Amino acid sequence: MTGDAPAPDSDPDSDTVIAATGLEVDYGRGRVLRGVDLHVSAGESLALLGANGSGKSTTMRALLGMAPLTAGEVRLFGATVRDSGAVPWHRIGYVPQHRPAPTGLPATALEVVLTGLLQRRRLWLPRGARGHALEALDAVGMAERADRAMHELSGGQQQRVSIARALVRTPDLLVLDEPVAGVDTPTQQAFARVLTELHANGTTVVVVLHEIGELRTLLQRAVVLRHGRVVHDGALPEPAPGHAGPEHEHVHADHGEPPTEPTLQRSLP
Repeated sequence: MTGDAPAPDSDPDSDTVIAATGLEVDYGRGRVLRGVDLHVSAGESLALLGANGSGKSTTMRALLGMAPLTAGEVRLFGATVRDSGAVPWHRIGYVPQHRPAPTGLPATALEVVLTGLLQRRRLWLPRGARGHALEALDAVGMAERADRAMHELSGGQQQRVSIARALVRTPDLLVLDEPVAGVDTPTQQAFARVLTELHANGTTVVVVLHEIGELRTLLQRAVVLRHGRVVHDGALPEPAPGHAGPEHEHVHADHGEPPTEPTLQRSLP
C-alpha cells in the first residue's frame, strides 16, 4: 500500500505513541477538560473510563485533533497535532461512536472499508486495495457480507465494518470510541477477540468505554475521568458486587457534572 512518506519522529522517546499535557477544552458552556495529562507507550492497551459528561470522548477527540484545545499540547508519534500535516495519520486507525447507517445508504460494506485507504492528498485507491479491504472484513467476521448494503446490516455488523475500515490501514495505534455500546454480548466477544489479536501483534489500543464488560481481558490500564479531570490512572477497577461486568460505582457522575460533551463528526486526514 502506498501513501505519504511518514513524518519523522521528533519525540526523543520513540516508544511514546501519545503524549498529552495540560489539555483544556471549552465549548462555551464551561470547561469540559481541565488539565488532562495522558501518556501512552507503544504496545499498551488502555481504557478511558467515565460517566456521561465526564470528558472521556472529548479527551479522545482532543488526542486526534478533533476538539479545539484552549490549552495544552498533544503529540502523536512525536508530532504535534497542531501541525496536522506532520502527524503520520496513516499509522492511526479511528473507530467513532456507532450510529446506524441511514436507510437506503447504497454503499456496501466493502466500499465503506475501502474509504479507509483514501488519503487527504491522494484521493485514489492504492494497488491491491480490494484485497486489503477483504482481509480487514475477514478479520471481523464480515467477509461474507462484503457486498451487502450498509443499511441491510444489523447495528453490530455495521460496527464491525467500522472497525474493519480502521484496520485496513494496518494501524500502529487504534483508537475506538464506545465500540461496544448498544451491541449484544456475542458481538462484544467478537470485538474482544479481534482487538486482543491486534494487540498481541503490537498494535497500541486506546478505547473509550462506559463499561469494561467483555474487553476486560484485553485491557492493561485504566484512566478514569470525572468533571474533566483524571481521577485514576492505573489498574482496572474491579466489578461492582452483584454486577456481572459494568463497573458503575467506579465511574458514576457526581452532582454538578459539566455539560454533556457535544458530538463532533470528523474523519482522520
